Amino acid sequence: MAGKRKVRPAVYGLMAEFDNPSDAVAAARRVHEEGYRRVDAFSPYPVEELSEAIHAHTTKMPLIVLIGGILGGMGGFLLQFYIATIYYPINVGGKPLYSWPAFIPVTFECTVLGAALFAVFGMLALNGLPEPYHPVFNAPNFALASRDRFFVLVESADPKFDRERTAEFLRTLGPREVTDVEH
Repeated sequence: MAGKRKVRPAVYGLMAEFDNPSDAVAAARRVHEEGYRRVDAFSPYPVEELSEAIHAHTTKMPLIVLIGGILGGMGGFLLQFYIATIYYPINVGGKPLYSWPAFIPVTFECTVLGAALFAVFGMLALNGLPEPYHPVFNAPNFALASRDRFFVLVESADPKFDRERTAEFLRTLGPREVTDVEH
C-alpha cells in the first residue's frame, strides 16, 4: 500500500518589498504582532532591528556545542582509561594504571575538537545548508535584495497563512509591491 504524499502548497509564501530598512522593520514587527511565526526578512546589509522584529535570535547552537564538548571530553577520557587500564596496561615505576592527571591534556583537546565539530555540523544543519536553491530566488525583483531593497516574507507553511487575507494584510503595511513566491 502506497503511503500518503504530503501535498506542497501552490506558493511558498508572500513577499513584501520595501525601499528602506525602517519601513521593513516596522512591517516585520506588525507581521509578528499579527500572529505570523514563519517569517523571514532579507536586506542588502545587516539590520539588527529586522532580525529582532521577526524574533530570529532563538538558537539551539549553545546546547549543541555543549553536548559536543561533553561527548568529546568523555570520549577522549574513556579511550585513554580503556587503553591504560584494560587493553594495554603498562606498569611504569610502580605507578597506578589509572593515573588521571596524565589524561587531562588529551581530554581537553578532545573536548575542544568535539565542540568544534558539533558547532560546524550543527550550524550547517540548523541553517539547512547546503541549499543550492531557495524559492525566494523565483520572486521578481529579489535580485535587488543584495543592492537596495528590503523584503519581508510570510511563508505559506505558517498556520495563520491564508493567501488572500495575508496579501491584503501585507498591502496595508505600505510596501512597494507584494508578490507570490512560487516553489
